[in-house]
Amino acid sequence: MDFITFIFQYAVPFLAILTVLVFVHELGHFLLARWNGVKVEVFSVGFGKELWGFDDKHGTRWRLSSVPLGGYVKMFGEGDMVTGVDDTEDRPMTDDEKKVSFHHKKLRQRTAVVAAGPVANFLFAVLVFWLINAAFGVPKLLSAVGEVMEDTAAAEAGVQAGDLILSINGQAIKEFNELSEIVSVNANVALDFEILRGDQVLHLSATPRPWRDAEADDDEDMAENHASTSSRGLLGVRPSMDHVEMERSGIFKGLLLGFEQTYFFTANILSGLGEMFSGERSAKELGGVLSIAQYSGEAAQSGIVGTLRFLAILSINLGLINLFPVPVLDGGHLVFYLAEALRGKPLSQKLQEYSFRFGLVLVLLLMLFATWNDFGRLFEKFG
Repeated sequence: MDFITFIFQYAVPFLAILTVLVFVHELGHFLLARWNGVKVEVFSVGFGKELWGFDDKHGTRWRLSSVPLGGYVKMFGEGDMVTGVDDTEDRPMTDDEKKVSFHHKKLRQRTAVVAAGPVANFLFAVLVFWLINAAFGVPKLLSAVGEVMEDTAAAEAGVQAGDLILSINGQAIKEFNELSEIVSVNANVALDFEILRGDQVLHLSATPRPWRDAEADDDEDMAENHASTSSRGLLGVRPSMDHVEMERSGIFKGLLLGFEQTYFFTANILSGLGEMFSGERSAKELGGVLSIAQYSGEAAQSGIVGTLRFLAILSINLGLINLFPVPVLDGGHLVFYLAEALRGKPLSQKLQEYSFRFGLVLVLLLMLFATWNDFGRLFEKFG
């Protein structure tokens, strides 16, 4: 792959996706700041030298900066956003300035402004999923067989990969989950499967095996967990990923699904991180900027739906990361605000300064570790 191809296939999609997500995140902070009467001095997408910008009627400088790997919103009187130290030079604030100063706002207002960034990322994910569900549809796996596992009821009955299951005991089915629902409640019951194989319609009899008797399941822990559920039947087939139908949802159903999908991915990400901390999964799976760039390019090449889906999932990741209780991240600020609420006053300036230094070092080390993992995967792939 030459350099120009790499730029257009990976770098451009990565920077485009990152810019959108940074804008969404910072827009959350910006809107809540404006809502609470805080003067926003700068809204910057990217860091470093300003490439292009303008001033709006409220005095905010909107900037597109030279290093497109993040962004920030600078609020009047923000200082370091926690300590309460005014960022004015050698003079006290006037009453008018205090009215629009971030640190002169009530604790609940400051908390709302800080939390608004991650919340915006989650809401953005919901909206993107909603758009996908309503405009393009939800993927539905059809009742086609992609793989038949060895020594299972399906293999014994003569089911083959590529078969399309039309009905079970005369009950017409279309989706794979309908097949699973019927089979799971019919352990040790002979079922008549009407199957389309090529141009030929066949009838095969198969008796789903109880889960605990299914030798095809390689996950011993899973088999043990379901051992007591002897009535759960297992046929021994996996769906075909080539037989998928997109079903558009209605406006309201699509929005509900958007919330459900956002919750699903949030729970799975947290579960995966928990497994890394517990040692059940390797920390080498943690990816950095290079991995994100790779996935961005692959998503862009898969089409508009793949790109939007990746955008939503990455937005969830960004929202979660920013909620981690690490100083310099939004979650760290929220922890300080919680301490302030409990104590009735902010933590000492020195404690907060040291915490921010520790948090910055921690984030940098994590970024280096993730990037090291990225290079390791590249060496394995091309070495």
